[in-house]
Amino acid sequence: MASTSRTRTGRGGRGRGRGRGSGSSSLPPPPSTLPLIIEEFFIVVYEDPLVKKELPKKFADYLDGKEPAKVYLRAADCGPRLWTVEVLFDGQGRMYLDKGWEKFAIAHGVDFGWFVHFKYEGDDVLTVKVFDGTMCRRYYYSDDEDTDDESDDDVKPCIHPL
Repeated sequence: MASTSRTRTGRGGRGRGRGRGSGSSSLPPPPSTLPLIIEEFFIVVYEDPLVKKELPKKFADYLDGKEPAKVYLRAADCGPRLWTVEVLFDGQGRMYLDKGWEKFAIAHGVDFGWFVHFKYEGDDVLTVKVFDGTMCRRYYYSDDEDTDDESDDDVKPCIHPL
């Protein structure tokens, strides 16, 4: 039996689009040239989950000149409720979630080693997804019709169904 140098398509030579020939490349640009999406970021809870949380410096830089006094956190799947959280800027470019974070963290059971993903939606609203210690996302629902957390000091938890 004689061996052939034919490809599966029956044509000789190299396959199409894989050689070094001319033409446009279908490869994506190198990572250094891709745009940086600053509106999405995460934190890992390494310290007490109920104390203020530092947000990434690049996000604080993104808000430079329009630093909000407070932000509104919305759990991605826990209804329309917005959790009001005061924001601190330390003058050195660092931004913290402060008063109000504790209520949000308690209501969502945030614990050590958890991963909290934020997406900036504009108008000082951050949509939040919480991942537990197994790195699996926690889903919540709320049976609370009240969406104004400022009228009530009680922590009304979002319910994790599992």
